[in-house]
Amino acid sequence: MAPSRRSPLMLAGLLATAGVTHFVAPKPYDATIPRMLPGSPRTWTYVSGAAELALAAGLAHPRTRRAAAHATAAFFVGVFPANVQMALDWRHRPTALKTAAFGRLPLQIPLVLWAKGVARGSRQG
Repeated sequence: MAPSRRSPLMLAGLLATAGVTHFVAPKPYDATIPRMLPGSPRTWTYVSGAAELALAAGLAHPRTRRAAAHATAAFFVGVFPANVQMALDWRHRPTALKTAAFGRLPLQIPLVLWAKGVARGSRQG
């Protein structure tokens, strides 16, 4: 089945929304930054938000969509350690929060597959 023409724009919208929230409400993101990374968690929060905004822009434009989709798949793999960190840190929180944190882990799989599908459905421009 051919991917929907809206699919890349929906993925771009998801990334743009997430990117903006990294700047508007950075504190929750700061808490997910793996402690092994050097520097300030806030810096990593802003860098990842900027990356999401750049990826969203790349996905929105047909000429850059294929490369941006491949980069988006790699980004989703790359932020997985932050999701693991969040799950570990939240394992003693109330059940709803703990469930949300652990529930994010398997969500990376469909996000990576979505990005790869956008890449396959995009012409090299």
